[in-house]
Amino acid sequence: MSQVRVLLVDDQALFREALATLLATHDAIEVVGEAGNGDEAIRQAAALTPDVVLMDLRMPVLDGVAATRRLRTDHPGIGIIALTTFDDEEDVFAALRAGALGYLLKDVSSAQLIEAVLAAARGESVLQPSVAAKVVAQFVRLPSTGAPEPQPLVVPLSDRELDVLRLLATGNSNREIATTLHLAEGTVKNHVTNVLSKLNARDRTQAALRARSLGLL
Repeated sequence: MSQVRVLLVDDQALFREALATLLATHDAIEVVGEAGNGDEAIRQAAALTPDVVLMDLRMPVLDGVAATRRLRTDHPGIGIIALTTFDDEEDVFAALRAGALGYLLKDVSSAQLIEAVLAAARGESVLQPSVAAKVVAQFVRLPSTGAPEPQPLVVPLSDRELDVLRLLATGNSNREIATTLHLAEGTVKNHVTNVLSKLNARDRTQAALRARSLGLL
């Protein structure tokens, strides 16, 4: 398997250096370049053709949202993850509307960050649980625009799987779901796998949104 080529975009040089050092510890990831603002990111992406861009949002010259929008237009195959300190709704939805595949905070663990980079390279969305909860909450608040697109479940969710679905939709981790439902964490993991399979969803966020469209939430 070829390495995932990553471009780091952040206006703090020390943070970029630390991030590059961290990602270099994983054999499947290669940091191919760095940029200090959105304008540099656009030029670097054109020259380096990365698979994934880790994008800060609040930067001088050109911010991360504008840069994300431009990169998604010019290089739609690049997976962009917003990596920022801020998780207010305005930033979250601006980044996602611009085309970011994911949204992570800078206090994310190294293991979570590495997994997010690999997931983005596969075209999967990657949202921190607190951010996923905001996305689902916003979706739930939207008024109905008519009959949902028909997506009947071939195999219906069990009552316990529905319980798990409701909790994962609000951003709970497997451990938190296990505690709430008084189940073993391994059992919850199996339920989550079944929920994703039955909803034909690639991740927890997509499962929550699809369940909402089906009237399951």
